[in-house]
Amino acid sequence: MSIEVHILGTSSARPTSIRQVSGNLVSCADGIVVVDAGEGFQTRFFEQRKRMKQHEKYHLKPSKVGALCLTHGHLDHTWGVLPWLQSLALDNRHQSLLVLGPTTNEVIDALMNNQSLPEDTHKSDLATQYRFWHQLGATTSGLGYPIRWILGAVEFGRWIEFLEDGKIIELAEMPQPEGWTNNRIGALPTIHSTPSCAWQVSSAASPGKFNRAKAKQLALTEAEQGTLASGMDIQHNGELLKGQDFRSEPLSPLTVVVSGDTAEMAPGITALEQCSLLVHEATFLDDFTEKAEDYLHSTASGAARTALACGANHLVLTHYGARIRHTDELIGEAMKVLATSPISLSAAIDGDRILVEDSGEVHHLHWHGDGWSC
Repeated sequence: MSIEVHILGTSSARPTSIRQVSGNLVSCADGIVVVDAGEGFQTRFFEQRKRMKQHEKYHLKPSKVGALCLTHGHLDHTWGVLPWLQSLALDNRHQSLLVLGPTTNEVIDALMNNQSLPEDTHKSDLATQYRFWHQLGATTSGLGYPIRWILGAVEFGRWIEFLEDGKIIELAEMPQPEGWTNNRIGALPTIHSTPSCAWQVSSAASPGKFNRAKAKQLALTEAEQGTLASGMDIQHNGELLKGQDFRSEPLSPLTVVVSGDTAEMAPGITALEQCSLLVHEATFLDDFTEKAEDYLHSTASGAARTALACGANHLVLTHYGARIRHTDELIGEAMKVLATSPISLSAAIDGDRILVEDSGEVHHLHWHGDGWSC
């Protein structure tokens, strides 16, 4: 039931000598969600796969990716989409892929009525990019594997699908990745200069761990253990054994949120009552609060205030402006806000992994060039 986040880029707007632009993987029992794919995404995904195989003996398989979730249409978050999709085709992918992103209610109305997009539609709206990618062959027939293109007016709960023949249909709800049973993805409204949302990956609550040692001590058969593990009671040697006595406390659901670009206190995030892990942008330091407000980005302290509001257990800062050379200042400013709270805090660098255990405990594993360490 654990969830692991791979941070493949921590730079805002453009790459730097030490950071690449946005791209994240969220890995859970059902598969992998990609959140944003900026310039060079597929190269960074390949590098992370190689690192995982070499240092963790774990295969981070592209075939396990069930969804690509875009937080908004700015190119530092989307410029790597089409090359990656084409490479999946060259690798003979056959698994279905869901592509999800935000737009406005007005754009959906126009598309559903076969009208031109409203004049005030942002130039980087994903509706425009979806059409462009379709024209360049990013369709099921063009790529050779099933792909669905979904846009949503997130705050209104409206979702539409771009079909290969050019038609657009409205959906009853946002679809989930094919075959997923224990985890769900969700979109949370955020505040930015173009339609935007954060993405949430949540696990279902699960029963606690079955006490096999206790069962073995009582010399229970496999069939008896199976009955108890399912929560049912049994009679054993004239004694009633209760299923609930053989499991630890139920495990609470896990919730991981990746913010994308947003001003602080985004309504979709602050509406959460609990959040195991919040990965939140921190483009500016407090000295540039006015710029953050003008461009609808966050400071590190703003990310911390958002973490407090949504009941986060752990906050990871990411998406740093070019002025930020080291993360120590970001941590310092965020810590001032979180000083009296139980929220733990860390700052990401490219290649980091954040592991959320079944228990909800969070471990930030920093990439140091030859493996990861806490």
